[in-house]
Amino acid sequence: MQNQSFVTEFVLLGLSKNPNVQKIVFAVFSLGCIATAGGNLLIVVTVMISLALLGSPMYFFLAFLSFLDACFSSAIAPKMIVDSVCESKTISFEGCMTQLFAEHFFAGVEVIVLTAMAYDHYVAICKPLHYSSIMNWRLCGMLMGVAWIGGFLHSMIQILFTFQLPFCGPNVIDHFMCDFYPLLELACTDTYIFCLLVAANRGFISIVIFSLLLLSYGVILLSLRTHSTEGQRKALSTCGSHIAVMVLFFVPCIFVYARPPTAFSFDKMVAIFYTILTPLLNPLIYTFRNKEVKNAMRKVWYRITMFSNEK
Repeated sequence: MQNQSFVTEFVLLGLSKNPNVQKIVFAVFSLGCIATAGGNLLIVVTVMISLALLGSPMYFFLAFLSFLDACFSSAIAPKMIVDSVCESKTISFEGCMTQLFAEHFFAGVEVIVLTAMAYDHYVAICKPLHYSSIMNWRLCGMLMGVAWIGGFLHSMIQILFTFQLPFCGPNVIDHFMCDFYPLLELACTDTYIFCLLVAANRGFISIVIFSLLLLSYGVILLSLRTHSTEGQRKALSTCGSHIAVMVLFFVPCIFVYARPPTAFSFDKMVAIFYTILTPLLNPLIYTFRNKEVKNAMRKVWYRITMFSNEK
């Protein structure tokens, strides 16, 4: 495929041009990036070395989601942090395409993993006697395979769309990352059809999946009427955490992509939610009321401390 672009690099304006704000961005998001990577990787390590959690598909999906969050944030945050203290805020055309691919790849995989987690919760609550036979490791492996393939296809569609665009002049992106809508504003062609394709590829799909997930949790909550008080409490805690994560991820995505690409002054702040804040908050949301995970984390921390003292 022949790329007609004459632009070899783009300039990312970031969150603000104010030097004082840029220093705050550097400090806050540096700490946030470290906390995001540390928190999510702690969950991954906890699940991997805790036999009580490792045998549960629910915690298998949780570890996988945490791994994705760490990768998703790492694809966006480091460049924004570096740009906040550097005079040169350029990114090469290839680097921009790589960031665009990584963002949509991990986001696409995460959408499918969130859907798989909702199905796991449905089976656990509505069909508890058949849970072990339905949610076997073969099905879990297939769902993860579907997630990787689905994320790859989704991101490849974004990249193929982008390579069809001619960039022949302006190269300043009013954003802190390379994304499809900001790039469309720089294209030297009519982008109406591309906007419709993006809205269908990400916006419409996000609305449909989010609606189906909410519907599935409605069914789950209705089925809780037949459960004991303790069972209701535990199920509501688990479902509440997952619904909170879904809202934090899907609502900003729907706002950004399921509408015409009109530039709003707060678009960048909305993007912060699903690219930076959601990966940071997910570990807190999933562990805050989950006694099993908290107990397993204490044991992991105790092992690490004991190992360090022995050295």
